[in-house]
Amino acid sequence: MSDLRTYRRFLSADNQEEFARKDHQTDQSRNLPAPPIQKPYPADARLIDLIPPEQIRLGTAPLRDVISRRESRRKFSSLPLTLEGLSFLLWATQGIRQVISQDGRPLRSFRTVPSGGGRHALETYLVINRVTGLDLGLYRYLPIEHKLLFINSQPDLAEKLAHACMEQTFIKEGAVIFAWTTIPYRTEWRYSIVAHKTIALDAGHVCQNLYLAAEAIDAGTCAIGAYHQKPVDDLIGVDGEDEFVIYLAPVGKQV
Repeated sequence: MSDLRTYRRFLSADNQEEFARKDHQTDQSRNLPAPPIQKPYPADARLIDLIPPEQIRLGTAPLRDVISRRESRRKFSSLPLTLEGLSFLLWATQGIRQVISQDGRPLRSFRTVPSGGGRHALETYLVINRVTGLDLGLYRYLPIEHKLLFINSQPDLAEKLAHACMEQTFIKEGAVIFAWTTIPYRTEWRYSIVAHKTIALDAGHVCQNLYLAAEAIDAGTCAIGAYHQKPVDDLIGVDGEDEFVIYLAPVGKQV
């Protein structure tokens, strides 16, 4: 989605009509194998345990109260998030309730957020600044295992990310920065030329859950859609074509 004209083309009536034609084929209808529901990782990767969802005691505030307080917050305290708090935010935004497998291969997942056709084309990357028990650095959330995958510890990563987000300097003050990427083919496999609308909707679902979950633990966030695509992709370490950043959000304890 490099410009507005491209995005409009993705959402055009012509695409909708083409997709609705009886002779239009998707990779699913061609019986091609579905892409993995989670991005693979090396066997020797460094994994960090999170607090299991059933053991999390945070986030019990009444939903009505949380919704009434929800707002974009751009000021954060210097307090760290706890590992339990981060575990809750990750479960609330991409947690898996059930995995459907065939021959030992995960084919589909039911999560804490909706996704068109259950395709869940998003991956969650984290820039950790202040989380109790975690080193500073770049991580990826593994929803199937409910673990963190350590990627690297780039110097001044949060500051570089804020610069790439059009100098929105408050971003680097977050205890953690969420960066969601999309792997479009996960959705294209089923929806081909209309997949991109579904992916954009999915990103909104995930970020709204983050807003509500953050409020429930006396934290806050602010969704970031203004950024330079290639620099942000490069910082997160994705290729910008088969996987690219679609949304960001810093999270920190409320002042």
